[in-house]
Amino acid sequence: MPIHDHPPAFRGRAFFWGGIVLGLLLVSVLLTHGFGLLRPASKPDDAPAWSVRQGDKIVVPEGSPLRARLSVAAAATAAVNAKLVLPAVVESDPARTATVIPQLSGRVTELKVHLGDRVTKGEALVVIDSADLAQAYDDYDKAADAFRLTQKNLGRQTEQSKIGVASDRDVDQARSDNAQAEAELVRARAHLNVLGAPSDSRGPARQLTVRAPFGGSVTSLSVAPDTTINDPTAPLMTIADLSTVWVTALVAEKDVGSVTKEQDAEVDLVAYPGRTLHGKVLFVSDVIEADSRRTKIRIAFANRDYALKPNMFASVTLIGANQTQVVLPTSSLLMNNDRTSVFVATAPWTFERRSVDPLLEEGPSVAIRSGVQPGEQVVVKGGILLND
Repeated sequence: MPIHDHPPAFRGRAFFWGGIVLGLLLVSVLLTHGFGLLRPASKPDDAPAWSVRQGDKIVVPEGSPLRARLSVAAAATAAVNAKLVLPAVVESDPARTATVIPQLSGRVTELKVHLGDRVTKGEALVVIDSADLAQAYDDYDKAADAFRLTQKNLGRQTEQSKIGVASDRDVDQARSDNAQAEAELVRARAHLNVLGAPSDSRGPARQLTVRAPFGGSVTSLSVAPDTTINDPTAPLMTIADLSTVWVTALVAEKDVGSVTKEQDAEVDLVAYPGRTLHGKVLFVSDVIEADSRRTKIRIAFANRDYALKPNMFASVTLIGANQTQVVLPTSSLLMNNDRTSVFVATAPWTFERRSVDPLLEEGPSVAIRSGVQPGEQVVVKGGILLND
């Protein structure tokens, strides 16, 4: 009876015992002929080695299959437009950013702006009821009244002197009193001007009104209505004129020598893919920052649509003058930990590893700053097979 005509349980037992028999036959063959059947065929003893290390050089002997897999070419040169790509961030122009302080203590009666508002020069920002301002107005009123009185007295003494009633001494004294009163009045008025308080205000208008020093945006705010200001040097808010912004890039110490003022620059922003801004380096810092070992450069851009916002991330590409550089195929570069290297032929089928400093990579080629001289024979294909 065929096996498929038996019940399922019987067929399962038949397959199980069949597998056991095949396993026993395999073990018997291995014991008879040895486990070498499972190992790949080894290279014959007389076959040449793929490569031989001699000190810091690698030699590919005659007959080695490696020779057919390596391609060697002379290092060529080309005129390269050097580029340096740097991380950057958008910042407000420091010369157009102001911290607004009240100058006097007091209570905030009105807050006329909100965070993010755009203001114009001279626009009222905060109104403060200040006892110090009241004292300044009181000093001004007293000085103005004293000046008026000394003016009248000087006029009276002058007229009396003409008819011989007042002596010259009385006139001189009146003139001195008037000059002192005028000086005090000028001082009191100047104090009000510094505070931004008009001297001709009367009644409720005699409050401290803090105004915008220039047009811009309110980028930070640290005051609220009905709060009391105890520290007149504490900032109320920050105003930044963002019609022009700076893109600040960080240049590594090793690249400082290749950066100059008025150098052409291209700026790409994370927020606007595909939009490239073109400008020139306006500022190169004279100081290397101790913690990052980098210096700062800045490029200014008009920002009439306010699309460029402070703290946006960007990348700056500095474009240098054309210079002749060694250019190699990118296939010749080998990455080894934190360095880039190539293999250079120092003799026929004798190679040494060289660390190189890639300058610029564009497509299938890469410019080399150092490590390879023009005309040297470089492994451009298969170098990974020499990599140990």
